[in-house]
Amino acid sequence: MGEMSMGSTGVAVGCLWTAVWLWSGRRSGVRRARMLLAGGGVVGVGPPPWRRLLGELRRIRGRLGFEWWAAAAGLVLAVLGASVLPVVAGAAGVPLLRRVRLAREERQVRERRAAAVIALCAVVAGEVRAGRQPGEALVRGVRDFQEAGVGEVGSGGSGVPAVGGLGETHAALLAAARFGGDVPGALAATARRPGAEGLLGLAACWRVAVDQGAGLAAGLDRLEGALRAERDQRADLRAQLAGARSTAWMLAALPVLGLSLGAALGADPLHVLLHTGTGLGCLLVGGLLEGVGMWWATRIVRGAEAA
Repeated sequence: MGEMSMGSTGVAVGCLWTAVWLWSGRRSGVRRARMLLAGGGVVGVGPPPWRRLLGELRRIRGRLGFEWWAAAAGLVLAVLGASVLPVVAGAAGVPLLRRVRLAREERQVRERRAAAVIALCAVVAGEVRAGRQPGEALVRGVRDFQEAGVGEVGSGGSGVPAVGGLGETHAALLAAARFGGDVPGALAATARRPGAEGLLGLAACWRVAVDQGAGLAAGLDRLEGALRAERDQRADLRAQLAGARSTAWMLAALPVLGLSLGAALGADPLHVLLHTGTGLGCLLVGGLLEGVGMWWATRIVRGAEAA
């Protein structure tokens, strides 16, 4: 049974390699034909097949989320274990992993917006201190961010986050600052987006500066310091919880290590788990305990982050 599984796996991998190679070769041939029919010219040989294969795999990986690796792993285990159960389990894991990926992307967006708010406070305070009016300083700061065209923190030449990270409402904010509109209202509307809550402090500083004639630059400096301290506190907490999160993932990967050791010793654990009643019972109970343990560990970490 083990030799048959290894043989079928080799055949599957060989078929996959051949299909990708033929497909990339066909695309290369079509591309050469288009270049020749377009106007002649010299056609290069191009990269070797293995490099094209890596490029195609990277392109497919970039287009698909990492949750589809669960389906691929289930397919491989189904071929090795000669059972359809791994395919079903891999398909069931796709939506769960998609939720994890979307939550991580949402957290990254919140962090970029928070960094954009901090940078915006610093720029507006500097422009006001240089002698510009508050509305002009706000417009100048927004324009600087838009001209930088930086999409995330630390990227690009200036390393300044784009104001586009604050959402589509930055157009209303620009109009209010340029034409004397309700700037605090526009700031409050933009602050409704996750991660941009610090703009509520900027709106409060703006109201105090306009209504009571207080110094806007001093208020923005204090607001920037408070937002930076809050961001540093969150980063420190995340660093402290990284050990607990890594431990949870390591414990979750122990069953995979056990199956690999069993297969290396010739015990054929996949056949026992997928084709015997006792193995199916152990697989069901173990999967249930694994899921409950991961949920509990994730709940503890999220509770600590929320606190």
